[in-house]
Amino acid sequence: MALLSAEARSKGVWTISAGNAGQGVAYAAREAGIPCTVLVIETAPETKVERMRNLGATLVKAPFDACWWAMEDRAYPGIEGTFVHPFDDHDFIAGNGTMGIEIMEDMPHVKTVLAAIGGGGLTTGIASAIKQLAPHVRVMGAEPETAAPGAKSFAANSPQVFDQWQATFVDGAGGKSIFPRMWERLRHVLDGSIVVTLDQVKNAMRLVASKTRVICEGAGALGVAAALTLEEEDGPVVAVVSGGNIDLKTFCEIIV
Repeated sequence: MALLSAEARSKGVWTISAGNAGQGVAYAAREAGIPCTVLVIETAPETKVERMRNLGATLVKAPFDACWWAMEDRAYPGIEGTFVHPFDDHDFIAGNGTMGIEIMEDMPHVKTVLAAIGGGGLTTGIASAIKQLAPHVRVMGAEPETAAPGAKSFAANSPQVFDQWQATFVDGAGGKSIFPRMWERLRHVLDGSIVVTLDQVKNAMRLVASKTRVICEGAGALGVAAALTLEEEDGPVVAVVSGGNIDLKTFCEIIV
């Protein structure tokens, strides 16, 4: 947001989100004193919707497919302003890259780093930074079995559509496809993607809560779920827990 020109900010900003990126953009817009609109995927949890609204965002709900195509077209009928893409943006990706820098500072002997794949911006940023600092470190994505276009794309060595996509409690990651532009970024820095079951995600959420007292949503637990499938020689391992926006009632139902 700080890198936008005065003219771009004067138009207000808008983004597309299931709730996490939307909160970030809404917060930054509020701090900058400019209007913000979020095109929200209609299946977004009410917890995320409420938080975006409380941050001052104007919300427009639409079906998943309409939101997904709007991310490709960078336009949506009736919404005006400067578009802030939730993942296909150099500055957004560079911001995510700071996590990779911090990982290497805190654990220079790490062997494997895992993070969830949604649109690909998080993993691209983290992997880009780590590969510059330590090319030997393996950086892997993590996806749920119900939405794993990344793994399919790596298997085919080209951007793929995931035809078996299903909406689940893992709402903050796992799209229906990998955008071609994101694939060109991902394929050079990411070493692949690990697909986990929904039960493995639930177990990871339970484990993180019991061991670290951290509440993470389904997408946030993907990296931990993937880490638990690795062998001892793959470590030390860092799993990025990104996303803790989940209704407490839903969280309790999942981990019981």
